[in-house]
Amino acid sequence: MKIIAVVVTYNRRELLKRNIGCLRQNTPLHSIVVVNNGSTDGTKEWLDEQTDLRVIHQENVGGSGGFYTGIRYAFQEGADWIWCMDDDVFPRPDCLEHLLPYTARPDAGILAPRRLMEGKIFTNDFRQVNLTNPFASMYQDKLKKQVVNAPTEICGTAFEGLFIRREAVEKIGLPNKELFIFCDDTDYCLRAVLAGYKIWYIPDALMDKEKFFSNDTWKERNRKKKWKRFYQVRNAAYLNHRYGRNWAVKYLRSFNAVLGYMLTVLLTAPFTDAYRFSDLAKFWKAYTDGVNERLGKY
Repeated sequence: MKIIAVVVTYNRRELLKRNIGCLRQNTPLHSIVVVNNGSTDGTKEWLDEQTDLRVIHQENVGGSGGFYTGIRYAFQEGADWIWCMDDDVFPRPDCLEHLLPYTARPDAGILAPRRLMEGKIFTNDFRQVNLTNPFASMYQDKLKKQVVNAPTEICGTAFEGLFIRREAVEKIGLPNKELFIFCDDTDYCLRAVLAGYKIWYIPDALMDKEKFFSNDTWKERNRKKKWKRFYQVRNAAYLNHRYGRNWAVKYLRSFNAVLGYMLTVLLTAPFTDAYRFSDLAKFWKAYTDGVNERLGKY
């Protein structure tokens, strides 16, 4: 079995070093492919010194563009399974070993490890997807509300250890690179499930995840993450429009969500510079772009 790991990185050299160190302890990996999205922090120079990595340097096309490039490369190299992850997750030495037995399941298109943050279970994985009720989240039956100690079928996971079968890539294609960041993993999982594949969450396969913004105030955190919110609004609206099974899900669910962000702007802009009144138009554009399926980098 030919297994190729794909890591997407951008300006997090020290985290990437730790990630690669962890991957080097996992066997049997055929190779590790690192997609460098135009890093400017010395990542390129460090990667060019590594003799056991396959490195692809490209402009910053976001996580979705990075995984598009990496999965395409691994597929063209003949990988039977492709192990995808960001640079801020760290597989335990036996993580891959615990995933491998489940590759024998003929219905398994994707396998997902368990992530830990500061030793506690971290998960945004979910077991059901809601495509009909606009007043409820798309993500239903979330694992974070459950005790899961055995392999469990889910509908969605993140590009943080996602382990995908070659045949699934053949059938559903590559990630949508136009999403840039956010929802590209959900989109990919939905496509796999709708194509008839199952996604299995394997709790014995462990990865550690870095924690960010833990000491930031609300103002600091939102100032740092604000640019990402526009992608979050747009891409969620895209998912609802693309996969929703009635007009209310296609338009109303995301409309309700963007109103929440716009209300936050109205309530906080007079008192803090985390949001500005000009952000109202940006959020509205993100919503309209999503429901009209206009994607790409902002």
